[in-house]
Amino acid sequence: MLNRSIRDTQDFLLSNYFSDGIRITLGVLLPSVILAQFGLLQYGMTISLGALCVSVVDFPGPLLHRRNAMSITVILMTLTSLIVGLVNANNALTALLLVVFCIIFSMFAVYGAREASIGTASLLVLVLSIDDVRPADQVILHAGMVLAGGVWYTLLSYFANTIRPYRIVEQTLSDSVLAVSEFLEAKAKFYNDKTNLEANYANLLKLQVKVNEQQEAVREVLFKTREIVRDSTPQGRFLLLVFVDMVDVFEQVMSSFYNYEQLHEQFGSTGILLKYEQAILKIADQFKEVAFALKTGGVPNDPHEINEIIKSLRAEISFLEANNSGEFKTLGIVALKNIEVNIENIVSRVSIINKYFNKTEKKHLQQPAIETEKFISRQSFDVKLLLDNFSLRSSNFRHSLRVAIVMLTGFLISRSLSFSHSYWILLTILVISKPAFSLTKERNYQRLIGTIVGAIIGVLILTFIVDKNVLFVILLICMVGCYSFQRKNYVVSVLFMTPYILVLFNFLGMGGLSIAQERIYDTLIGSAIAFAASYFLFPTWEYVNVKDAMIKMLRANKNYFEKVTALYVQSEDSITDYKLARKEVYVSTANLSTLFQRMFSEPKSKQIIIKELYEFTALNHLLSSNIATLTHNYKANPWTSDDLAPFKAIIDNTSYLIKKSQEILVNNSGETSSVPLVTMKTDSTVAGVAGKELMYQQFSNIQKVSYYIYKLTEHIKVT
Repeated sequence: MLNRSIRDTQDFLLSNYFSDGIRITLGVLLPSVILAQFGLLQYGMTISLGALCVSVVDFPGPLLHRRNAMSITVILMTLTSLIVGLVNANNALTALLLVVFCIIFSMFAVYGAREASIGTASLLVLVLSIDDVRPADQVILHAGMVLAGGVWYTLLSYFANTIRPYRIVEQTLSDSVLAVSEFLEAKAKFYNDKTNLEANYANLLKLQVKVNEQQEAVREVLFKTREIVRDSTPQGRFLLLVFVDMVDVFEQVMSSFYNYEQLHEQFGSTGILLKYEQAILKIADQFKEVAFALKTGGVPNDPHEINEIIKSLRAEISFLEANNSGEFKTLGIVALKNIEVNIENIVSRVSIINKYFNKTEKKHLQQPAIETEKFISRQSFDVKLLLDNFSLRSSNFRHSLRVAIVMLTGFLISRSLSFSHSYWILLTILVISKPAFSLTKERNYQRLIGTIVGAIIGVLILTFIVDKNVLFVILLICMVGCYSFQRKNYVVSVLFMTPYILVLFNFLGMGGLSIAQERIYDTLIGSAIAFAASYFLFPTWEYVNVKDAMIKMLRANKNYFEKVTALYVQSEDSITDYKLARKEVYVSTANLSTLFQRMFSEPKSKQIIIKELYEFTALNHLLSSNIATLTHNYKANPWTSDDLAPFKAIIDNTSYLIKKSQEILVNNSGETSSVPLVTMKTDSTVAGVAGKELMYQQFSNIQKVSYYIYKLTEHIKVT
């Protein structure tokens, strides 16, 4: 346990999160520290403000995209600072400006997450400048200082990332490997008789969402980085190969899904399932070795222990098979063999990935044949897209209106209070308000808990520590902690943020219990306003998106099934189509699982068909897992169209069942009809032929799950 904690700490210190925290801390703190030495702290604080706002858009992604986003942000926040400074002496004009800017900048979300962060950064400047009334000539100087801070941070970030151009990819790829490791650890729990299978399955779906998000992040930085996909360098080829193989490995992990309840009933008393758990946990540990090596530049250890466990598993399976007196079902023994073979295949792939790290091997790695352009999405910055979303039918526009109204409400309340830093109310509303009720609710709890606990810690620090040098060190630690955890764990980020603010105000001669109290009061007011608005003001409930997500999930699984079966009878050219279909299944599964999780945190009255949705999500996960098993048989045996002919009726009926399920959801008919399952006789073309009997079982399982989905959709009505 101690070694694992040490490794987790090392991993965090080498992660994107920590490097971002260090960079943002330097970018924000240095201008104030340097200029304070010349008695210009006021200007230093303004430059730091510009740096802080630009850092909002500086999250992992292609260097070109980050640079462009920061450049646009610098321009927008400078203009915002200038305009706000010229009108903030007039409350009516300020209120009007607040509403207009909130609508415009919040609508940036239609173009994607990074563009949304540009709008957030611009609104952040507006909020932090709203109480800063000064003469016109000082307004121009203030805007110039904000511009200087933005340019300073942009240059700092750009040069920090160009020094080691592959670093961001290595860190992001490492995080995706760690996500697969966590997924495997959850799979291992299915073999432990003390595990709550249903709860663990729900956790597995959450982890699958995380794996998909991490793999999408890798595609974003890997496939859109010119040095990797165009320039043939050893490091670029290495990173591409590791990622491609890890996606294939995850498919293998996905395919090993069985009826664990039946396995425990048959083999729980033998103790063999615990050995499976042990083997899978060892593989998960090996992936952590790979992830750590990616960040350190080292070489992962070879999985020798796993090979010994596999030998032990083979021997025990043979013993159970040889001494079976009817106690164990044949299908149960076959399942144990399949799981063991799958584990062996995964270990083999891990060994191949380990070889990539060898410096000698790395020089001779071949560029993988992958059409990277097909695997990345590109956003068109069309003004028409923005204009088309100016409608109440658009969730983005409803969210923008809600933000504008609640920010105006917060502004009016803040003007009626005598607090020194009433803009904290607006700041709280800005960071808590999210498009969906569930996200706003989650962020609300996180903000409240982090603020209250952080305020207590901050007061204790200021009460018992008076040495300025010690306080400065604490300030540094809190800043790094705040900026390091802002994407990883928002509660922890706010917990660091509040002491950081209190200590900072103490340095400015404004510290004390009153500041802590004011921050808590402002946070409570802002949280209450934002939370109430998410429920009553243009709310967006997840059930509205249920039908569309379910249809996309069925469409993705149908396409995946057809592309996998096409591998058996078509040329290698179909490999790319199959991988694209696989990616779409992962994305659709993640979207559907995320929707279900969000709906679960909504009010009971809004949890429409939640039980059916959970069953639908679980069945589709089982379907895609069963489809994934077909790829292993394809790779293990040569196939022709004649070999696949005996299975054509089952294949066609499976596609028909999934298609009918889609039609039922589209038409919302709920009509019951009879669609039979297709069976086939295992004649001489199949019986006893290596691989074909297993294929028949696999196709039958896929058809059966498709039938269950079809019957479920007949009972689902979504308006």
